Amino acid sequence: MFGPGQLCFGCAPDHPIGFHLKFEREGDEVVTRMTPGDHFQGVPGIMHGGLVATLADELGAWACIAIVGKFGFTVSFEARYQHPVRTSHEVEGRASIKKSGGRFVDVEARLLQDGQVCFTADFRFMLLDKAGVEKMLGRELPEDWNRFAR
Repeated sequence: MFGPGQLCFGCAPDHPIGFHLKFEREGDEVVTRMTPGDHFQGVPGIMHGGLVATLADELGAWACIAIVGKFGFTVSFEARYQHPVRTSHEVEGRASIKKSGGRFVDVEARLLQDGQVCFTADFRFMLLDKAGVEKMLGRELPEDWNRFAR
């Protein structure tokens, strides 16, 4: 979506070890599905907890893009691990906007597996203007990405 050569761990289709996520909008939610391989495990058969949080964070960021139309940069999140996320089983992620206004967007994300909620999180994302994004990146924002700045 953001041009050739981008290497986002979550969504880049060509990232050598990334999630390769695709997102779609279903009503007021953004949805993704993936089946974590064994290379994403912590203990045998269980997805590493940090990668579970990474999956939810990417989902929340895409909720900002798909619903608000802007890049959101993670400020904070509160997570609840309710059940282990197993490797070799499809995970469905769903996120929705709880509150959007000004510079901040609050997102609720949940991960389900085999019909069971495994993980929920509340994220706060900050929306940056073009100058803020460029300062954070340490370089100029690619032309195709300007529309996603606040």
